[in-house]
Amino acid sequence: MRQIILDTETTGLSPAEGHRIIEFAGLEMVNRKLTGRHLHLYMHPERAIDPDAERVHGISLDFLADKPKFKEVADEIVDFIGDAELIIHNAPFDVGFMNAEFDRLGIAPVKTLCASVIDTLYMARDTFPGKRNSLDALCDRFEIDRSNRTLHGALIDCELLSEVYLALTRGQESLMMDIDVDDGTGRSLAGIAFEKKPLVVLKASDEEMAAHQAYLDTLDKAVKGSCVWRGLEAPAAEGA
Repeated sequence: MRQIILDTETTGLSPAEGHRIIEFAGLEMVNRKLTGRHLHLYMHPERAIDPDAERVHGISLDFLADKPKFKEVADEIVDFIGDAELIIHNAPFDVGFMNAEFDRLGIAPVKTLCASVIDTLYMARDTFPGKRNSLDALCDRFEIDRSNRTLHGALIDCELLSEVYLALTRGQESLMMDIDVDDGTGRSLAGIAFEKKPLVVLKASDEEMAAHQAYLDTLDKAVKGSCVWRGLEAPAAEGA
């Protein structure tokens, strides 16, 4: 799956009030690894920038004086995000602005152009209920270096978000195997009785056990406590 870590900066908080996108950034990720391909653009908004917004991202109208308008780079953005899964922190904000820009130009909305949208803010709230889940807070929680982030810039935020997303999703999603498998002839293998053979148990080597303990240490650090796997070790230790 091709994924795009995406962020925007804007002239204000609401596209319904005519606010516009002034910075777009996207980083391409394939198989959970950044490919090095990215798109980073500044755009002239054809309107003033709210002072509160400028204090957050530090982008002035003077800086944008010679930058292209959104309509001049829209095709480049559409080509970059097309058919990808978008990963965005507080997705309704960015998607709302992009849809407003696309609508002005008669371009289809994000849900039509892209495969899906993942909101890491929603994921974080589900994982850490009742805690602060801003991008800064998540970087601190996962011990991600954000020392270069003095202002909210779309590109640096994408780089940080890519690390946050990998940290949020590094656990195995499912321990179940899909049994409805095609054997290559178009026939489903579901429901077929296979010969049962004794399971061969291979004990972990000392090196593998050491690597396992080191990984559990990183999980402990990420949750600032003891990860759930520590509790599963206890019965085995007591039985020994």
